[in-house]
Amino acid sequence: MKAESETKTQKAESTELEQSSFGLSALSFRLKIGYDGKRAANNLTGLGNYSRSLIEHLADQFPQNRYLVYSPKVKPAKQIDAFFEKENIELKLPQSGSFLWRSLNILKDLIRDDVKIYHGLSHEIPYAIEHTPIKSIVTIHDLIFLRFPQYYKFIDRKLYEWKSRSACKRANKIIAISEKTKEDIIDLYGISAEKIEVIYQSCDDSFKSPFATEILSRIRATYKLPEKYILNVGTIEERKNLKLAVQALKEVNEAYKLVVIGKQTAYFKTVETEIEKLGLKNRIIFLKNIPFADLPGIYQMADVFVYPSFYEGFGIPIIEALYSGIPVVAATGSCLEEAGGPNSLYISPNDANGLAKAINKILKNPQLQKEMKEKGLEFVQKFNSSLVTQQLMDCYQSL
Repeated sequence: MKAESETKTQKAESTELEQSSFGLSALSFRLKIGYDGKRAANNLTGLGNYSRSLIEHLADQFPQNRYLVYSPKVKPAKQIDAFFEKENIELKLPQSGSFLWRSLNILKDLIRDDVKIYHGLSHEIPYAIEHTPIKSIVTIHDLIFLRFPQYYKFIDRKLYEWKSRSACKRANKIIAISEKTKEDIIDLYGISAEKIEVIYQSCDDSFKSPFATEILSRIRATYKLPEKYILNVGTIEERKNLKLAVQALKEVNEAYKLVVIGKQTAYFKTVETEIEKLGLKNRIIFLKNIPFADLPGIYQMADVFVYPSFYEGFGIPIIEALYSGIPVVAATGSCLEEAGGPNSLYISPNDANGLAKAINKILKNPQLQKEMKEKGLEFVQKFNSSLVTQQLMDCYQSL
């Protein structure tokens, strides 16, 4: 009997070894997880990048599971096509009719596909999902539309609040992307703290390795970047507060220029007026439509990164800067201290003189620069993709 038992064990171990050697196609999937994939399948920036990165890291780190991405349509694009080429990531288009599909009719498809967990990646989940066997999670990025309603159209603000408040009440679990966002959910929606888990975001892995000198030289030449510059990245809108960086630049060494990367909105006119008023037209460079592959190089050649935003849900550009080995100056008042850590510098978003002093303090002190780069890089490891992905899978498994 003992010999027979040992033989069975050896055969089982041999079978497992054979299956693992065949790779993913030889494995049976353990868990089917569904995602609101509207942005993953259609957006090339922002929440599209966030959604694809989150699912890709899960698919790589936990390949035994199946990741079903539900979207009413898909945009033809190289990075989206590459995303769906992964064997355990599958695009799911409407089978139950497209009318109100993401809000309601998707439930029929989720049940048909035997989805065990559904993750709404941005503020909403299907209505009535709580009356099915499917466990649900919703990610809340921020409630800025309630904290700063003046930045949003009335109808948009009401729609965002209606969807996110409902999702928070009905979901089995809420993921907040920062402690500040968690506080806002508790304060503004009256949700129990026990229902909310803070899981930070990481940034794209391309920011985590230095570029070769020849690549940096090519990037500098392509975009006519100056030898010395301060960098700001983000949509040029009132909340991001670029005007403060322009005002601070007036008091910074003239050898340094300000490089701004971001989509322009109506607020750009306000910034332009301030630039003209201060006579800084020759010291500010605006870059648009930068290929994502070149962005890490632009970070890596900067001397300081500034982010004077009035309010953020988290602040991924700060993470990108820290991974790039660049000293950071950010604003107080939201969650940016969470992203930047104790060795970045912080100023009031209304204090242009304070921002100028912080920038000058860094530029004049090589030892401080070295310390901020080293300690910033050490701090930012808490946002490493593998760690964040493990925390997310732990959250799934807790359901």
